[in-house]
Amino acid sequence: MEEKQEYNQMGCPTCPGKGFKTMCGGQALIEGIMMRGPKKQSIVVRKPDGELEIQEKELKFIKDRYPVLGLPLIRGIVTFCDSMYNGVTALMFSAEFAPEEGAEEEEPSKFEAWLERKLGNEKATAFFTTLAVILGLAMSIGLFFLLPTLLGTAITVVTDSMLARNLAESVLKILIFVAYLALCSHMKEMKRVFSYHGAEHKTIFCYEAGLPLTVENVRKQPRHHPRCGTSFLFMVIAISILVSTVVFAIWPVHNAILRFLAHLAMLPLIVGISYEFNRWAGRHDGPITKILTAPGLWLQNFTTFEPDDSMIEVGIKALELVLPEEKGTDAW
Repeated sequence: MEEKQEYNQMGCPTCPGKGFKTMCGGQALIEGIMMRGPKKQSIVVRKPDGELEIQEKELKFIKDRYPVLGLPLIRGIVTFCDSMYNGVTALMFSAEFAPEEGAEEEEPSKFEAWLERKLGNEKATAFFTTLAVILGLAMSIGLFFLLPTLLGTAITVVTDSMLARNLAESVLKILIFVAYLALCSHMKEMKRVFSYHGAEHKTIFCYEAGLPLTVENVRKQPRHHPRCGTSFLFMVIAISILVSTVVFAIWPVHNAILRFLAHLAMLPLIVGISYEFNRWAGRHDGPITKILTAPGLWLQNFTTFEPDDSMIEVGIKALELVLPEEKGTDAW
């Protein structure tokens, strides 16, 4: 006889000894939050007048058209690129409502006007979004991969040991990553974004706990979530260290530019492995998982702050808009 699945008051499946985990997740924006569910995406932004600007859309996944893109390792690369594009698009949308003190609305440049005439408004927006993603990715690769590789050459003055060079680059990657997050956390504008990040995490936790989505219930939740983008980025750095150490131990590469190109070639594999690890860690709560995810949770001290009630309201609204109609279909 088939066992009947029970649900709590929020529609989350109940399972003895196992907490419910949702695939719903989000991203903090400028005075807002983007949430993505199994089939829907929402963006909720708090406008200067206090009202909420809401954008909703149905999600279409490329893996539904090309199943091969949903295979392990490959799906991580596809998901990462999709998240980057959608994240930048949502950020640009939220920026439209950000107040600019003492600044008048700027006229589009001649290039922007020409591009809009040639491509149309939607295609022009897609062009600039794609360009922003490429530039952002290039800056990240330059900061977290090229810079450590170039700085790591300094160790060759002391020793020609490949192990020492790998160790130096690894330490530099971690130090640059932590320093970057710490610097961002002290920027006034980013503090509000990171507070919305905290609201997003707390709202997800409240839903996973099966509690009604109220400001009071959300406020009590922790702000550090194991399935966070910060944790994922740290995992990319950590796995890149492990993979590059093994590769360069087998095939030593001394030239800095060739080493960087090798790092670049390994990046898709590293992203794919990191994604699979996050999926695995998201489904397990054992002691090993807690140890492996602890660094990523600690780094969230830089990228999440306690939100105020108005931010929590935005998180609740954004999540409510993407919850599935069929209970339990968003289980992780």
